[in-house]
Amino acid sequence: MLHCGMITDGPVFQVLRLPPMPDNLRKIGRALLSVSDKNGLEALARALTTRSIALISTGGTSKALQALGCAVHDVSDITGFPEMMDGRVKTLHPKVHGGLLALRGHPEHEAALLAHDIRPIDLLVVNLYPFEATVAAGRPHDDCIENIDIGGPAMIRAAAKNHRDVVVIVDVEDYTALLAELDANAGATTLAFRKRMAAKAYARTAAYDAAISGWFSTELGQKTPEYFALGGRLAETMRYGENPHLAAGFYRSSESRFGVATARQAQGKALSFNNINDTDAAYELVAEFDPARTAAVAIIKHMNPCGVAEGGSLLDAYERALRCDPVSAFGGIVALNRTLDAEAARAITEIFTEVIIAPDATEEAVAIVKAKKNLRLLLAGGLPDPRAPGRAVRTVAGGFLLQDRDNACVDDLDLQVVTKRTPSPQELADLKFAFRVAKHVKSNAIVYAKGGATVGVGAGQMSRVDSARIAAWKAEEAARAAGLPHSMAQGSVVASDAFFPFADGLLAAAAAGATAVIQPGGSMRDNEVIAAADEKGLAMVFTGIRHFRH
Repeated sequence: MLHCGMITDGPVFQVLRLPPMPDNLRKIGRALLSVSDKNGLEALARALTTRSIALISTGGTSKALQALGCAVHDVSDITGFPEMMDGRVKTLHPKVHGGLLALRGHPEHEAALLAHDIRPIDLLVVNLYPFEATVAAGRPHDDCIENIDIGGPAMIRAAAKNHRDVVVIVDVEDYTALLAELDANAGATTLAFRKRMAAKAYARTAAYDAAISGWFSTELGQKTPEYFALGGRLAETMRYGENPHLAAGFYRSSESRFGVATARQAQGKALSFNNINDTDAAYELVAEFDPARTAAVAIIKHMNPCGVAEGGSLLDAYERALRCDPVSAFGGIVALNRTLDAEAARAITEIFTEVIIAPDATEEAVAIVKAKKNLRLLLAGGLPDPRAPGRAVRTVAGGFLLQDRDNACVDDLDLQVVTKRTPSPQELADLKFAFRVAKHVKSNAIVYAKGGATVGVGAGQMSRVDSARIAAWKAEEAARAAGLPHSMAQGSVVASDAFFPFADGLLAAAAAGATAVIQPGGSMRDNEVIAAADEKGLAMVFTGIRHFRH
């Protein structure tokens, strides 16, 4: 058992008056510890008491310290009030906040401390009730409410405001830095260190409040709350951003959604900014395909799919996805909707691939991937739910745009046949497949598909007819690469993410060999487009839902 030693914290304030020090240094004589996360607490307490720092604590932290044999003064002994209301009220008291907020050397502040027997607190160590984890675990409403910390953020903000004299620690990972600072400065902290910790403290409480306000607005069904806050924690500092001259970092939010943020990296070098963007796009796309129904693989390059396919196995799906655009797939991201197996791993590693992401992987598959030392393998632990509500944010100059995540799924839509010819069962299955993919293609988006696989993708063009032509050209190139005598678009279906404003885009698809079309409808010229489809003998269905993706 740790024995921390006895530290006197008697009733006379003058005992704790400190000798003059350089203006930027502040000696620590008294520390308040109140932590939800007890990791590292024993080592920290030992180190502080070894330095003759008196410890004050609250509730569970105080009991934990006492169990370790530490001399610790309970906050209730300092304030003269017991913890009450199930611990909701314990640190909200002048003897705590006065000790944190008093300016050292300020005559009026020092007089107030003496008059009210308030003692300075030089170090505050607080980590907050686990609200984000409680929400992520799907706990009931009342449990989430009880895990909203009140006293902790109040103390953190007080200490951070008074960083000229007080140091605040809100992260277990900073315990080592604190002790190194004390060792380097004979038991004192520098102003630079206190400023850095204060900035982190305010960022922590801001992220915490953002999680709470976001949860409340979701609970209330508020689509556009009057105030909206974003919060996250740095997961990794990137080597650079989208381009080498840009600084960047990857932050995890409080949202509970399988993907890059939840993934365990089983293999490979560090992810880049572009890797994370592309991997997220790939995984969100492949999650559209229910793994209980079919294996599915998506190959992504620069946020757009260069091949997507269903199959009886992951190997089958990968080979069919790769056939759509084998040139663009080089150096791409591969996402799978099932556990990566050895067969699929062998095939994927035959060409240069940046990242593989899957819910999980077999030991044999991991071993195969490890033969490619730079190839990253991410195991996300599950698939994101394509139907789950959520929010998407994009920054603009002076603000940001907030909208719902696009969680519309084609299987849930009321499809309307608008042409004389009704699509065959196979055409309808392919139309749904193509529309799933088109949802994840940059607008203007055109996707040709056949037999549960893409055969041509046109993305990000200013004109929809250009997207249709590019997708048709891609289908021709894929056929040449596969040694086929005709375009892979022959006998395919085509999906458009938005309506055809004119018949020209549809006619380009018909010329490429498409036999059926799926699109949202809603154009002023729908009648002209329907007439053109009828003239070419195409079947066409309207979804009523648009999938713009900019």
